[in-house]
Amino acid sequence: MATISSAGIGSGLDVETLVSKLIAAERTPITQLAKRTDNLKTELSTYGKVQSALSTLRDAASKLTSPTTWGGTLATSSDTTSVTVSAGTGAAIGNVSVDVKKLAQAQTLVGGTSYASASTTVGQGSLTITLGTWATDGADPPTYTGFTDKAGATAVTINIGAGQDTLTGIRDAINAAGAGVTAAIVNDATGSRLTLRSNATGETNGFRIDASGGLTDLGYDPRIGVTSMIQTLPAQNARALINGIEISSESNTLKEAIDGLNITLLKTTSVPASVAVSQDKDSIKKLITDFTTAYNAVNALLREQTKYDAGSKTAGALQGDSTAIGLQSQLRTIIGGSTSLAGGSLSRLAQIGLEAGSDGNIKTTDSKLSTALSDLDSLKQLFMGLDSGGVSSNDGFAQRIRSYVDGALSTDGRVSSRQTGIQKEIDNNNKRQDQLEDRVTASEARLRARYSALDTQMSKLSGLSSYVTQQMNLLNNS
Repeated sequence: MATISSAGIGSGLDVETLVSKLIAAERTPITQLAKRTDNLKTELSTYGKVQSALSTLRDAASKLTSPTTWGGTLATSSDTTSVTVSAGTGAAIGNVSVDVKKLAQAQTLVGGTSYASASTTVGQGSLTITLGTWATDGADPPTYTGFTDKAGATAVTINIGAGQDTLTGIRDAINAAGAGVTAAIVNDATGSRLTLRSNATGETNGFRIDASGGLTDLGYDPRIGVTSMIQTLPAQNARALINGIEISSESNTLKEAIDGLNITLLKTTSVPASVAVSQDKDSIKKLITDFTTAYNAVNALLREQTKYDAGSKTAGALQGDSTAIGLQSQLRTIIGGSTSLAGGSLSRLAQIGLEAGSDGNIKTTDSKLSTALSDLDSLKQLFMGLDSGGVSSNDGFAQRIRSYVDGALSTDGRVSSRQTGIQKEIDNNNKRQDQLEDRVTASEARLRARYSALDTQMSKLSGLSSYVTQQMNLLNNS
């Protein structure tokens, strides 16, 4: 007898369809759970966006609660071709006069002898380069009367042998020696010449060259009449009058002449440049604008994700979510509220041109904000509040937003707790789905076993029926 390989073959019943429909019905809770899990994952992802937007808002608010924000200064120069300036910490409000008399220079030498090309052989020998300060008689042009080695610097001897004795080879050897000078080759109508320049400006970075062997054309020590190399620029300090006081500096950047100011000298002046230091209102205005932008991003996100569109019959991922609705409501309450801080002329954000519209977003009236920037003390108090030792009623708007968002994003805060709750629900759903899948698998196996047994029995009965019919037909025909 042939073996039955598929349910229904022996009985003629459509067993596969029967089992499939029964199993499909039993899978309905799994499908519902999967759909709910997908929705939960969307909610969790949306809360991730909310968390990110709130973090940005908190950071923007924090900047408006920092004393350094309100103590920032801006420095400008009346002659930016001669003097540039930037303000740092501690710069005092006021004006400074800067009269540039001399710029700092690096000593520069050029060879007195020109060669046919950079590959021309100069000679072999040694060059000893020593950094230090030249002494002169003060005349113009000066006579060099002495040389003091630079403290902490060591003279460097460069030996030039075969294969290095061209202008190119000598240049490369000097640059590799770390002697505090840089060599280059200048090409002009007369040929090629070696030039040397101190790596740093200032009087203590002058240098002399003791040359020996076949390199005497590259020596320089005017004290003893060695001027084979020609000086085109002497080592020189910058000299300037700051509010009439003479300042000398080895570089053209003056970082300590005036507390909090970095002054850069670019050229000498015929008329002193005026440096003005004022409060950096533009920077504060930008931070306020950044704050409103960050707030509007949070408000727009929450509004979009909690709304229901009756026309399209679609809902945001957080529609009906009490945590999201609570966040939106509380933030709007803070922004639309008022302060009663002692001594302050401002109590509401609307007074400085920041007013919430019908959609909850803050609209900015630039003219009002610009006017408010003329009274930075009141503006600072409006955002920072008073140093109240933890009394929240004395907090300004930025401080209130920052404190509220800090709480919402804390480990046990509203947002974090809601995210934890959603994730827990997702995990529970996944476990329940696994359990239901196991149950459906067992049910399918049980149904197939029962129908297979039924199919076998019906097949046997069908065979018996055929046999009886056959025997009856034989009896009738005999």
